[in-house]
Amino acid sequence: MTTPPHPEPPDPWPEIPPPEPDDASPVVSPLRIVAPVDPDSPAVGFRSLWTADQLMNTVFPEPRWAVPGILCEGVTLLTGPPKVGKSWMSLDLGLTVAAGTRAFGSIPTRPGPVLYLALEDTPRRLQDRMEKLLTGRRAPAALELETNCPPLPQGGVHCIAAWLTEHPDARMVVIDVFAKVRGQAAPGASAYDADYAAVTRVKQLADHFGVAIVLVHHVRKMGSDDFLAEVSGTNGLAGAADTTIVLKRARGTADGVLYITGRDVDEAEHALAFESETGHWRLLAGPVSEHTAPDTRATILRHVRTHPGATPKATAEATGLDYGLTKRTCARMAKDGQLTARTGGAYTVPPPPPDRGDTP
Repeated sequence: MTTPPHPEPPDPWPEIPPPEPDDASPVVSPLRIVAPVDPDSPAVGFRSLWTADQLMNTVFPEPRWAVPGILCEGVTLLTGPPKVGKSWMSLDLGLTVAAGTRAFGSIPTRPGPVLYLALEDTPRRLQDRMEKLLTGRRAPAALELETNCPPLPQGGVHCIAAWLTEHPDARMVVIDVFAKVRGQAAPGASAYDADYAAVTRVKQLADHFGVAIVLVHHVRKMGSDDFLAEVSGTNGLAGAADTTIVLKRARGTADGVLYITGRDVDEAEHALAFESETGHWRLLAGPVSEHTAPDTRATILRHVRTHPGATPKATAEATGLDYGLTKRTCARMAKDGQLTARTGGAYTVPPPPPDRGDTP
């Protein structure tokens, strides 16, 4: 399959023209101060300069959100291990934002054009996935899909810029996967510098057009207590991105946990359930600990059986469970007859029913 030629737009980031050399005073605008350039000096100087009071008195537009609280304008790294469901999630988000429906089953979005670069898929596979995700609903015309894109340094940037120029109200671009378009590192560049430069190319696009661009990426095989350290590559990737999201598999009732940190988003973690029959990821209510604790009731029962009269606090300290989760679970277990509540907040395991032998 060959890629049709894309028109190459003019430079999407035109240079700010310097003031005339004979203008001896600074040029003042509501957004910046541009210092005059001395034509006899080899140094160009600053292109834009703010005074502190001018910066504080400027009213900036609010950041544009593709998915409020999760995907803001700028570059977002969406990472996770292979086959965890990143592509299902990113395609579902594309359909959701294009149609203006609820993301993750609960977060309202505003509709707008979305570009989805499915660089590891075929049109047939995309059709199959969308048929499953849409569950009979009509596909939104605002979602445009492409399965080929040249590397960013060899024209990919201009292809995306051309689409964004044609769609000034665009809300999101998804690149699945980033490795397909990042391009080769500059000769002699360190791994960190190469990673930082690769994401910066995309960030220039996102900042110029004020749009959310999602880069689907992988995590390392080795786990870490710091989810940012799991992003494959150097710290240059997460350092240049505005937001980093890591989707991890989870034990318990949750199928995954979404870890989020960024410049314009609050650091958060969300438990998710994957609906295999529809391909949707759905947010689960309540703290993550309630959905990821491995067999919490069995852990509590084992401890209380060997330590009769244990309180939830003592049980949590002995087992490593979250105290709030342990307290709530003990109360539920007492209601269900699995524990017996004693005075002072203590619990015991109820005695087994009497052995009636063969009596009918």
